[in-house]
Amino acid sequence: MKWTRRDMLKGLGGLPILGAVWWAGAASSAYKKNKRSEILNQLGISPSLPPSVPSIEGEPVRVGIIGFGIRGEQLCRSLGFATKEWFEEMKLEIEENPNNKAVEDFEKQEKLNVKLVGVCDVFDVRAERALNSFNTADNKMKRYATYQEMIHSGDVDAVVIATPDHWHAPMAIEALNNNVHVYVEKPMTHTITETYELQKAAEESSAVFAVGHQHRQTLSFKTARDIVEKGTLGHVSLIQTNTNRNDDNGAWNYDIHEKANPNTIDWQQFLGSAPQVPFNKNHFFRWRKWWAYGSGLSGDLLTHDYDRLNCVLNMGIPEAVMASGGIYTHNDGRNVPDVLQVNMEFPRFSTGSSQSKGKEVGMTFCYSATLGNGYNRPTVLMGHDATMELGNVLTIWPDGESTRYAPMLEEEKMYPHIPIYQYNPGANVPDAISSATSQYFADKGLMWTYIDGKRVDSTFLHMREWLSAVKNGTKVSCGIKEGFEEAIAAHMAGLSWKLGRKIEWDSENNVLRPIEGVDFDKVLLANEWQLEPQVLEDV
Repeated sequence: MKWTRRDMLKGLGGLPILGAVWWAGAASSAYKKNKRSEILNQLGISPSLPPSVPSIEGEPVRVGIIGFGIRGEQLCRSLGFATKEWFEEMKLEIEENPNNKAVEDFEKQEKLNVKLVGVCDVFDVRAERALNSFNTADNKMKRYATYQEMIHSGDVDAVVIATPDHWHAPMAIEALNNNVHVYVEKPMTHTITETYELQKAAEESSAVFAVGHQHRQTLSFKTARDIVEKGTLGHVSLIQTNTNRNDDNGAWNYDIHEKANPNTIDWQQFLGSAPQVPFNKNHFFRWRKWWAYGSGLSGDLLTHDYDRLNCVLNMGIPEAVMASGGIYTHNDGRNVPDVLQVNMEFPRFSTGSSQSKGKEVGMTFCYSATLGNGYNRPTVLMGHDATMELGNVLTIWPDGESTRYAPMLEEEKMYPHIPIYQYNPGANVPDAISSATSQYFADKGLMWTYIDGKRVDSTFLHMREWLSAVKNGTKVSCGIKEGFEEAIAAHMAGLSWKLGRKIEWDSENNVLRPIEGVDFDKVLLANEWQLEPQVLEDV
């Protein structure tokens, strides 16, 4: 039997617009239709459809944006507000690439019942950019000097927080304590103590709290969960997921604005609880490179991969984490690693087994990252019966030693080198953005998913879900429970890298296992590369 790319393409032809579920042998005469149907019927997998979201009716939700940088602007576009400067930038890009549909997609985006009424940013240029574009006769907008002023103004129902990491929790807690709804970017906290304080505030508030993990809207990941729950993979013992970047932007060396100076930036407000250092443009625009303001690879990028696997497996907080790596590719003054390897252990976790009871239990989650190489490595879930490649497209390969599929393998109805199932929700949808970078983010669930054969921005769906919850009391897919698990797991990785030792979670008491002489929060905030336990009391 030979399976070729031509067979695959034939099998993909004429697929239904809602997405493609296909079996690799579909177009090969070597397989009979009844054998193909036998396998698909046995798997019993149906592509997940987007959940129904109640409409956002009544009075518009009055939203304030706190932090109008790169991510803040993206979030505002998902709310339906794009700056004049963005339209000009897109105009130039369309001239270079007429297939760029960014503006067309934005203009077709469903209108949300929102008023963008406030902006708070410590950089005058950014705040003025928002006001210049959004303060119109139909949408009155005000600049607030501080986030406290915005939250206590009585003029906002909800806030979107897109600031450096060290401000996430203080701002979210202030809003929740005043029953103002919160959408906060990941990671939701900067320290262990903040994680518990934010959890308490969210649980006691009547406001809706959501964390910005938009990949939870991706239909492929919802389908992947169904695949796992039906035992298609058998017992998953190993997950491998990765971050691969090889450019200055990917390494957080963002552009420094020409108008940045102590007169246009409120430096003291930016610093907040961070160490009091003199004005520094590099720190302000490239804050992700320092523990004082950001969380490095563990909090910035590992969180994406951890949470998208958590939404598929619901594995929760790891019992132990070990991390290694260093600053190996960008020796530019940063103190967060640019190469990181993390092993998360789940010794009591199981996705089910096709073998004898008790034989299989436990899983290792391996995260590998480098900011010095862009080679694309897929995310794989390795089970006893099959392996899943997880991205915007799902592919399942049977294992040659599978227990569940042994009869079909013996009868040559199934082959280890041929995928038995693939789900491509974007089949038949023209891809106007096809760069390797955009596809990388798409496979992480960070850019788009597909609904009724149309590509839809994942962030838009995630914010629509949050706003619907604000109006209708429905649930969000990434709330305080999921955010707590993400934050603790990420902080465990950061602590392990800094301490050079295993960090353990006490699930019975819901705390990190103490290490004598170690203050976990001081370690997370310390600027040293890696720390020895004996010196931590002086950090």
